[in-house]
Amino acid sequence: MNINGRVVIGEQVDLETRCAHFHKDIDRIAIKFYCCNQYFPCYQCHSQHGCGQLRRWPQTHFNEKAILCGTCGFELSINQYLGCASECPNCQSSFNPGCNAHTHLYFEVDRHT
Repeated sequence: MNINGRVVIGEQVDLETRCAHFHKDIDRIAIKFYCCNQYFPCYQCHSQHGCGQLRRWPQTHFNEKAILCGTCGFELSINQYLGCASECPNCQSSFNPGCNAHTHLYFEVDRHT
């Protein structure tokens, strides 16, 4: 799926980056994976269609744009996303707060913060 000029790879990806694994109305982000520099809706899509070498974003790279809003196509830096994970700062579309449970899969963060 192409979202604002960025390719999002995954299982049954829709126009707002929802996939077969996460498809609620508020599931509308894609994450650029550090290991392959490609966008996927979730870790399961990366596992099925990605590079097979999952690597998390190191904290030294948290200023890089790696989150794509599926509603407006705005790219957020990891710091922006972690600071406002409830909605897009560009279009104010809600993000799924449950995604916070998976941040440790994508980013080098402490699971208890």
